[in-house]
Amino acid sequence: MVGNHLLQHRELSATAIGVAAYIQSLPEGAPVGIRALVARFPEGEMRMSSALRELERHGYLERRRERLETGRVVTRTYSYNRPPAGTDGPPPPDDHEPPPPPPNHEPGSASDHGPEPEPVPVPEPVPDPEPVPDPEPVPDPDPDLRPEPQGSAGPEAAAPRVHPGAAALLAGLRRHDPRLLLAERDVRRLAPGISAWLERGADPEAIGLTLSANLPEPLRSPASVLAYRLKVLLPPHLPAAPAARPVRRPDPFQTCDGCERAFRSPHPGRCRDCPPPEPRAAA
Repeated sequence: MVGNHLLQHRELSATAIGVAAYIQSLPEGAPVGIRALVARFPEGEMRMSSALRELERHGYLERRRERLETGRVVTRTYSYNRPPAGTDGPPPPDDHEPPPPPPNHEPGSASDHGPEPEPVPVPEPVPDPEPVPDPEPVPDPDPDLRPEPQGSAGPEAAAPRVHPGAAALLAGLRRHDPRLLLAERDVRRLAPGISAWLERGADPEAIGLTLSANLPEPLRSPASVLAYRLKVLLPPHLPAAPAARPVRRPDPFQTCDGCERAFRSPHPGRCRDCPPPEPRAAA
């Protein structure tokens, strides 16, 4: 029987819980090495190795290096149905000699009741020295944070500027696709990215269509998909508008002095089809 302490463990991954349940269902001596697990499940060696390390860290597995009669050193895996409460390691050793391993016990095999390690002598208790006050914890530097410039007004002054319509645009993405229903904290986190698009002259309707088109199936984390698209698909700045050219208006209509037809010309006179007027004779 598999206990709830394993199936509902809050610090184990789903892969580690499934591997532990599978190992506990096997008979004693069954191979449970990484190669055997990779051959049984679709997960690769990296995930299986990580799952075994999790189980070992929380006391559900113990891997020991032992020497066979032939002199070969192998690693044996021992499975525990329930580690002791309040510990992250395997159960404590008993005060008796470990029984020899069964003849069919292969290297890297499971054992629900494997031999316990030899007892370790416990040193005499030593009185604790005078308590020394712990130094103030120094927070780890965050690479995303930048040192605040001199003369700034504080965290509020260092906060990125958010466009007034950024939050409304993010909240309205669910109109394009109901799966894009974002939490309020995700809207606050993604609003600076929308502001960068709006400041570069992108149309709000075009932003909504770009962010909601061709979404992956299944959509497990809408906020992560939107954060990736806001960063990768950021449009460039609009180029400078060309200088306005003067508009050339056509010449006005004039009435020809010879045939009285209308023609375009900047000055009154004759059209090009009429001969020029004859010069007048001097009196």
